[in-house]
Amino acid sequence: MWDRPALLNWIANLLYALSMVTMMYAVVYVVVHLPIFPLREVKVDGQLHHVSREQVKLIVAKHLKGNFFTLDLINARDAFEKLPWARNVSVRRRWPDKLEVIIEEHQALARWGSTALVNTQGELFHAASGSDLPVFYGPDNGVIEVASQYDALNQVLKTAKLEVSTLALTPRRAWQITTTNGIVLELGRVEMQARLEKFANVYSSTLVGLNKKIAYVDLRYPSGFAVRRPTEMLSKEKVAGVESNQEVINSDKVKQADTNAIKSEAMKKRMGTVT
Repeated sequence: MWDRPALLNWIANLLYALSMVTMMYAVVYVVVHLPIFPLREVKVDGQLHHVSREQVKLIVAKHLKGNFFTLDLINARDAFEKLPWARNVSVRRRWPDKLEVIIEEHQALARWGSTALVNTQGELFHAASGSDLPVFYGPDNGVIEVASQYDALNQVLKTAKLEVSTLALTPRRAWQITTTNGIVLELGRVEMQARLEKFANVYSSTLVGLNKKIAYVDLRYPSGFAVRRPTEMLSKEKVAGVESNQEVINSDKVKQADTNAIKSEAMKKRMGTVT
């Protein structure tokens, strides 16, 4: 090998190149770790209603270590994403001394039982909220399904000046609504919106005018629905000598009838198979 000058020159050039690369790396490493490139500003953007200035200051003091070059952006993003109301966070450097943080907050749609909140994307998150929110119930894999049904069902109820207080999905995929004025609506498993529209039409045009409190409505009939009044009100009417029981209302005929034409029928006259 020693009698091959070309090979020796090639090895010498390689060693020289490696030494230069190592030296340059060392110089860059030293320079970027010098305290001459500090982060002087952390700018937080986004429509923030729940993330507070104090929370941001705490994260900056506890998790943002290093200067402009050495700060770990992934760790910084993860630190901000631990905020209860933070849904998505992006972090980037802005030369020469700024860190830009953009936070997308969760938009609370409802409560998931007593354990969590549900956002408008049907995702669960854990945060404190003092807002008056509807409550959802259902199986663990039913969060998105319940959230997606809520808006359509609530819009139907609003036509009758009612609103959803609780919306429940059973393991058998049957739906139940409790309104803000305490009416329990049994929707079943199919044609939920059509059944609710039928009830909303009759309620606003007829039932409201009766001035009678309603406790429970079973909408799982092919051409009508069953209405039950509160137990304590029935007891008072029986004391007064008035017989009262669950009423079965034919919603196809009620549009043509006067308010006083709705009459009580016994539950034995069931109007079809419950679905």
